Amino acid sequence: IIVKGGAPLEALGRATVLLLDKTGTLTTGRPALREVHVYGAIPADEILRLAASLDQVSPHVFAAPLVGAARQKGLRLSFPTAVLEHHGQGIEGVVDGTRVALGKLAWVGRDRPLTAAMRQVRRSTALEGTSSVWVAIGGETAATLVLHDPIRTDARSTIRALRSSGIRRVVMITGDHPEVAETVGFGVGADLVLAERSPSEKV
Repeated sequence: IIVKGGAPLEALGRATVLLLDKTGTLTTGRPALREVHVYGAIPADEILRLAASLDQVSPHVFAAPLVGAARQKGLRLSFPTAVLEHHGQGIEGVVDGTRVALGKLAWVGRDRPLTAAMRQVRRSTALEGTSSVWVAIGGETAATLVLHDPIRTDARSTIRALRSSGIRRVVMITGDHPEVAETVGFGVGADLVLAERSPSEKV
């Protein structure tokens, strides 16, 4: 912890509202790939290989777990080209001549109709509080990669301790889907959860 001067500490002593990010603050920040739901003929390992190949160049918190999962399976990753990252939405590029896109359903799906299987996965991830990365290959929604980032064991007790120190309102801000965000935020005792916020909106 670096504190430059006494003024910040004095200001903290008067604070009554606390705003927290979710990933890596209330959660462990070490999400792991839990399962792959496939919606077409492309095998799960090939979908993971294409997704991880694209994510090699992404700084997103979900990129490293996907790349790590692919390497753990011994999948051969290719270097992507024509990569475009859309902050708060997803990433797209070309892998081995195939256009691949990863990100939020609303962005990856491009308002295409959902199948019953897709709706079921969207519902189950919302209920479980897991995160989902949707994958489009060649313009068609091909799979959902489900990741889990556990809540820190001391998150709830830390928020209680902060309240006893004078914090009256706790707000969690995240780029995640509302259902996932609310599962974590209200689970640790936040008063308000602001979901689907871009980095600039968080600021």
